[in-house]
Amino acid sequence: MSVSIDLTRFDNFKGAEFRSLEVLSPIEINATFAVQDQARSYDWITITLKFSGVSDAHLIDGNKISYVDLSDGISIIKEDRFIAFGIGKCYNVDAIKNSSCYIIATSFKYEEGNFE
Repeated sequence: MSVSIDLTRFDNFKGAEFRSLEVLSPIEINATFAVQDQARSYDWITITLKFSGVSDAHLIDGNKISYVDLSDGISIIKEDRFIAFGIGKCYNVDAIKNSSCYIIATSFKYEEGNFE
């Protein structure tokens, strides 16, 4: 499990598949994606982003996740006190908060898995 993620390695998740959103508790959320990994000759793998200390979020219903358009990928912005995640090309936190799905948390980790 890693703490920072190189989005360029995964082409910012462009064309990825949004697999699931799991609310573990009011302050913990997992988001799972299937992505192509440049470091593995563009083989598909599963990436789970694990957010902790969630203070704000706008989530998508589980039955609508497969319809999320990831042609622009995702954005992760690190500020002094938090991490902001959003769908699409977002350059600041205000843009992330206008995203169809966003999570604001104090920290996150990611875990790579086999493509399923």
